[in-house]
Amino acid sequence: MAGQPSSSESPFNRGIQHEAKRHAILSRAAKLFNTRGARATTLADVASKLGLTKTSLYYYVKTKEDLIFQCYEASIANAHQTLDQVELETNDPLERILGFMQRHFDTILDALAGRGDYFAAPLEIASLKAGHKEFLEKRYLDIFLRVRGYLREGMTSGTIRQSHSTTTARALIGALDWSFYWLYEMKPADAARAGGAMRDLFTRGLFSAECDYNPAMHPFMQGTPVSARGFDREAQNRIKQEAFFKAGTRFFNTKGFNGTSLDEIAENLQVSKGAFYYHFANKESLLTQCYDYSMDQLEAIHSEIDAQSLNGPEKLDQACRRIFNVQNSELGPLIRYNTITALSPMKRRKVLARTERLNDYLASFIDQGVAEGLLRPIGTTVVKNLMMGAINASMDIDLWRKVDDLDSTAVDYFDVFYFGLKSV
Repeated sequence: MAGQPSSSESPFNRGIQHEAKRHAILSRAAKLFNTRGARATTLADVASKLGLTKTSLYYYVKTKEDLIFQCYEASIANAHQTLDQVELETNDPLERILGFMQRHFDTILDALAGRGDYFAAPLEIASLKAGHKEFLEKRYLDIFLRVRGYLREGMTSGTIRQSHSTTTARALIGALDWSFYWLYEMKPADAARAGGAMRDLFTRGLFSAECDYNPAMHPFMQGTPVSARGFDREAQNRIKQEAFFKAGTRFFNTKGFNGTSLDEIAENLQVSKGAFYYHFANKESLLTQCYDYSMDQLEAIHSEIDAQSLNGPEKLDQACRRIFNVQNSELGPLIRYNTITALSPMKRRKVLARTERLNDYLASFIDQGVAEGLLRPIGTTVVKNLMMGAINASMDIDLWRKVDDLDSTAVDYFDVFYFGLKSV
């Protein structure tokens, strides 16, 4: 009709267009954050990939911090939307958990295939401003509470095995943490089967019917402590370096790279800032060596266990429990890979290459168990990566539950990998 605005002039449609552009910006930024890291990605990088000017980008985001926050908020909101969908589709608590995890994989694979948006893995929440950090942590906690709620409903109804629900929920969610990375690295045909392998693992567990190994009945085998590698092997300097590695790792894990202050580390250790620079050139040098120290500990654990006359399930379980012990005792913690994007691309590639070699120890333990008929042939690559995701997320377990005995807590943590969720 004459005098009426066309549909293209409608303010409502302009709002839709604005939101569509915002989604495109967040998706492109998420892809860059997942591959380069938020710290290494500039607003100019994002604008360039979208064919925008940096000035036009400011119409949608105020600062880089705002862009990171919006990307992380979108990622967590997408997880909640997925939980909403599975709740509408089924009343079965087990299927709600598996459906949520399956769709997490599907979202990643859809983005890779050009069928959907990218969502940023919220790796650097610790580096954000207090208000943003607290908001995102609360929303993330709500995901945990919903998943734990499904576990408790299933245990009450008898459809899910009895376990420590808080610990199991932490392990399940932690297992997904690095799927955005390793699914990218898989061949498309293999990645397409990953969701089915994940479902099988968390439904029936890794242990076969012929496996009579029960982790709770086998004592934890303490290993040999690992000394720091350093240019100065003199004992006193080595002890000082290890103190820096442990303190640095704790700060990097809890505050992120940008949020970690060298002054805070020095104050925590009651040393001068000059003492820091005696051992390390800068903060990135400390972070790099924290990764080296963590990987040295992992290598010592894996190589010691690999040399023992144990079957596959025994090696796998003892390795996981040993690492869990380091993560949650004075021996650690190990560095969380959330900070890896703070490293230069060259250093990052070296760390990831060595990490993959270390993860292959777990793969060899799994393959040994499959060959022995004691572990089910679910898919070694998927199982290995899910377990390493959970291991990386296992630090500070005492913030989530009461810990009377650390090794018993480790047994609880890995229970879902060995025995699955489905009640017999």
